[in-house]
Amino acid sequence: MSQFFQIHPDNPQLRLIKQAVQIIRAGGIVALPTDSCYALCCHLDDKDAVTKLRRIRGIDDKHHLALLCRDLSQIAEYARVDNSQFRLLKAATPGPYTFILEATKEVPRRVSHPSRKTIGLRVPENAVALALLEELGEPLLGTTLILPDDDLPLTDPDVVREKLERQIELVIDGGACGLEMTTVIDLSGAAPELVRQGRGDAAMFGL
Repeated sequence: MSQFFQIHPDNPQLRLIKQAVQIIRAGGIVALPTDSCYALCCHLDDKDAVTKLRRIRGIDDKHHLALLCRDLSQIAEYARVDNSQFRLLKAATPGPYTFILEATKEVPRRVSHPSRKTIGLRVPENAVALALLEELGEPLLGTTLILPDDDLPLTDPDVVREKLERQIELVIDGGACGLEMTTVIDLSGAAPELVRQGRGDAAMFGL
C-alpha cells in the first residue's frame, strides 16, 4: 500500500521531502508532479526499482528513460555536452523539455539506450520536484506516468493513488498537472531533432 503525501506546490514542507527521499533511497517508486505531467521516478542505481518502473509503464529497455536533474551542472555529469549543446540547454532549462544526449560512465548501462548509449535528461520547473532533487543530491530516474492501456498521462494524484497504490511506494500530491508531456529534443546527432512535440516550444531549436 503506497503512502500519500500532500506537499505544498510552492513551498514544499522539508519534513515530507526528507521522508520522500528516504523512501526513494530504500528502493521505492514515487509518483511526483513536474512542470508537464506526473512522473514515475526511482533511484538511478536501484536495479530492481528500475525493472519495476519499466513493468508498471509497460516499456522495454529501448524506451528512453529520463534523468530528472536539479540544474545544468548535474546534467553535465551524466551526459556529454559540448559548447553548442550547453547553450541550447541553458536557454531551455528549467522547463518542459527532455533532451536526448550521449550518456557518460556515471549512467548505469542498464538504464541508457542499449544500442545508442544515450539517455534522456531534463530539469523540471516544479518546486516539489526540485526540492526532492536538492535533498537527494543526485538525479532521479523517471518516465511520464502513462499506463500501458491509456492514451493520456495521469494528472490527478487521487486517481494515481487509486490505480497504483498497490504497485508503488509513494504518491505525492503536489497539485494537478497538465496533460501535455515534455517536448523531446535529440541533441546526440549533428543537429537538433524533434522526437516528440509537447508542452515546450520547439521553435527555439529551429525546429
